[in-house]
Parts: sequence; C-alpha cells; structure tokens
Amino acid sequence: MMKRLFFFLLAIGMLLAGCSDGDSFSTDRGNLLTFSVDTLRMDTLFSTVPSSTYTFWIRNNSSDGIRIQNARLERGGQSGFRVNVDGTYLDPVANNFEVREGDSLLVFVEVTTGENGVDGPQLVEDNLLLTLESGVVQRMNMRTWSWDAEKVGTLAVTADTVIESSRPLIIYDSITIAKDATLILRNTECYFHDGAHLTVHGRLLASGATFRGDRLDHMFDYLPYDRISNQWQGIRLTNTSRGNIFEDCEIRNTNTAIRADSTELEMYNCVIHNCDGYGIEGRNSDIILDYCQITNCLSDCLLADGGIVSVNHTTLAQFYPFSANRGAALAFNTGQRGILFECQNTLVTGYERDVVMGGQRDTTLNYDFRFTNCLLRTDSVTDAERFSDVIWEMPTDSVEGKKHFKTIDEDNLYYDFTIDSISPAFKRQIGRAFVTGKAAE
Repeated sequence: MMKRLFFFLLAIGMLLAGCSDGDSFSTDRGNLLTFSVDTLRMDTLFSTVPSSTYTFWIRNNSSDGIRIQNARLERGGQSGFRVNVDGTYLDPVANNFEVREGDSLLVFVEVTTGENGVDGPQLVEDNLLLTLESGVVQRMNMRTWSWDAEKVGTLAVTADTVIESSRPLIIYDSITIAKDATLILRNTECYFHDGAHLTVHGRLLASGATFRGDRLDHMFDYLPYDRISNQWQGIRLTNTSRGNIFEDCEIRNTNTAIRADSTELEMYNCVIHNCDGYGIEGRNSDIILDYCQITNCLSDCLLADGGIVSVNHTTLAQFYPFSANRGAALAFNTGQRGILFECQNTLVTGYERDVVMGGQRDTTLNYDFRFTNCLLRTDSVTDAERFSDVIWEMPTDSVEGKKHFKTIDEDNLYYDFTIDSISPAFKRQIGRAFVTGKAAE
C-alpha cells in the first residue's frame, strides 16, 4: 500500500512540476517569438477579388513562456488584409495570447484589395504587430500584388465591336458573338473563370491576346494554377461562323482550346498549351496554321476530321503529364466531307512511339495528304509518295522526344518548347524554331 502511495505522490509531483515549468512566463526582452517565414508573400490577385487563405506559424523556442499583450494590423484594417491568430480574428486588434515554452500559434491570412486606379499590378502590404508583455514589438510583413481588372459576367456581342484593354478582362460566365457580328480583340489579356467560355457564331479576329484561366495563385509552392489544365471551357467556333483569325495569341490551361465545327480558322504565330481535351478539334473545317505551337493535350493536340487543312512551321508535341491515356500529337481523318491535309516544315513528336494518326474512315470520300520537310515520330508508312524530305524519328535516336526542346521539367510542370540547337529539326528549320515568343509553361 505504501509503495503504491509513493508512486502516486511521485507522479503528482512530476505533473505539478511540469505544469509549473510550462506556466512560467518571462518578461525578459531577450525572449522573442520566431516566425515560420520571414515575409508572407502572397500571390498576385485581382483587386476586389478575395485571395486564398495563407498560413504561417508563430513559435516560442525560448526556455520560458511568452505572453502577447496584443496583436494588431499596423494599418488598422485599411489594407484589406484579414488575420486570424490561433482562432481569434483581429478586428483589427486582439489581446492576451500565451505561447508556452516550445508551443506555437497558427495564423491564417486572407486579403481583398481595393481598386488601385492604375494599370498593372501594384504592391499592397501590411504588418502584423505583436506587442509582447516585455514591451518588445515584433513585426511580420505581409504583401501581395493587386491588379485592377475589368470584370465581365456575360457579354453578348451583337454588333461589330472592338475591345482593346490595358487592363485584363475577367470573364465569369461567357462571351458570345452573334451570327452577324465581328469581335476584334486586340492586345488584351482574357482570364476565364471556372466554367466560362467564348462562343463564336459570327467572327472573331484576335491579335496579341491571351486566353487563360483566372487563377493567379498556386496549388503548391512550386506549382501555379496556370500550369494546371481544365481551368476554363475554351473557345467554340460554331458552323455559322466564318473567317476567324488569331495572330500572336496564347490559349492555355483550358478544356478543349478551340473546337471548330464546319467553319474557318486561321492561326499565325500562336501557342496552345496544356489542355484537358483537344488543342484544336477541327470537324469538317478549313484550317491554316503557320508558325504555331500546340502542346500537351489529353486528347489530340491537333485533330483534323475532314476539311482543308494546311500546317506550316508548327510544333505539335504531345507530353501531356496528367494521364498516360493521352491522344496523338496529330490525327486526321475524312470526317463528313473528306480531307485535304498538307503539312510542311513541321515537328511532330511526343512520348509514344507513334503520335501521327491518319485514317480513312469513309472510303467514298476524298482522302489526300502530304508531308514535306517534316520530322515525324511514327511507325513506317505505306504511302511513301506522300512524304518528301521527312526525318523519321525513332525512340532509339540520340535526339528524340523531349530532347528536341530547351526544357521539359515534368516534376514542376514547366515546359519551354523552344527547339534546341542539337535537334535535327533546328538544323532543317523544322517546327516553330525561329519565332521569338513567350515560352509555354
């Protein structure tokens, strides 16, 4: 009995001693808190649009507890930052926090900035100030870049219209161009919200335009959402549209970038990258591609299913990273009106052994194609007369697949499809090798 009592009293004593040590708080000005980051750097965001939630830790690595008399925002809540410390919202001040020896507090931060009134991203910052019981004031800087944008819910273009904006457009639902209308879109960045799309029943003339998703933040520290496909629904050219032309444009991180249904499409010096569907899905459409890049699509990078199609000095590269069941770099077939397909000076490559898929689904329709001065990753062909000065790429070649390009970083999903000088395509001026433009990421 006495032995049990002894161990019981010993345990109580140890517990009390532990509590006593843990409840010891110091006012020594040398005892300071530490932060898990030096500065909280948040992603660029559009003004008036709430940010994602960011977190960091306040830690006590000293040998005593530390009391925080108050936590407050230096700008008094006028900067747009919203801060929650250990479950307590700063409005804009909160009092009396205790951080025991070896303990920590988790801080949550969000921000919604006001309009800046100027073009281009502007720095917005505030400081979280912690006044310790010792009188020391510790500071954590929080910063973001805020970008004024024009916000569009649903835009119906019913008459000839010109849009040229120094501020980006955020499209939350759709832009629709009526059958008898033409939209001229120049030097404008278009950011499409999840599910948003652009539908053309009339005519679209786009030059110097960017079409992408509206997420400016990161999924992970190393991975911006801009490198993730299926951020929006893409561009649809219906069978009533005619004369659609894209020059010096980029379309990325969408579902199917362009779906052309029995229509006309011309693209010059354009990039389509990172699609969860097709790059271009051409059905019975007349298509011209000059000095373009179409890369990394779950379905085919370019599908020409019927129509008259001309491809010149273009790179078609199929390295879609999110599925092994990816489509071809190039596929063409008779569709409903037959196919006349001409391909010159073009690089077609990818992961698989064969990324060029031609087929004559309807033998009663015209099936005519020709490749001249191209590099093709495909198995042997039977219609040799349809191929002139072609480099046949094999997996055993010293330079093949990914090695043609400057950077294929599959870990970080970063791609620079500039053709490397070691590539035989570079020496023959095949592909989009000699156009100065923005690399697809």
